[in-house]
Amino acid sequence: MAGSHTLAETERQVSSLLRGMNIDFKAMTVVSNLFRAANAARNHLEREVLSGNRLSWTGFVVLWVVWVWGECETREIAEEVGTSKATLTGVLKTLERDKLVAKRRSKSDGRLVLVTLTGDGKRLMTRIFPEFNKQEVYLVSSLEGSERKGTADALRKITLHARGDLAQKGKKRKR
Repeated sequence: MAGSHTLAETERQVSSLLRGMNIDFKAMTVVSNLFRAANAARNHLEREVLSGNRLSWTGFVVLWVVWVWGECETREIAEEVGTSKATLTGVLKTLERDKLVAKRRSKSDGRLVLVTLTGDGKRLMTRIFPEFNKQEVYLVSSLEGSERKGTADALRKITLHARGDLAQKGKKRKR
């Protein structure tokens, strides 16, 4: 049964299963642990902070993006959040129903929908973000200060590479 095995048991089983294959186990381990850590952190933050505030992970990230950037087009939000416009539509309906965001059509292009935080949305983010950050601190508390910086730097580098930003940077440098 998936989910009932320890991390060590899973790693031993996978190593045994893939023995003899031409596999880069170090790369696989980094990506696998990245995925596990991201899911574990997300689940923890949803359980400890977001669910008590009637927010899904995606709802929170949408609020975060609009809180940080101010009024945004839906396509920009979907890109920043890493979700489809269809998924975003459902999330925005919920946030709008809860009076946390407001939508309006762009005056310059009626096809575009702009999203802003309402006063309630701003107050919610101002209230819960310190709570959210306390849980972020908890999640990294097993790491020493230098490990935190090294981990953050490495994850940022992986993110940029996966997005193609590092390849673009290299092409610009060659010109």
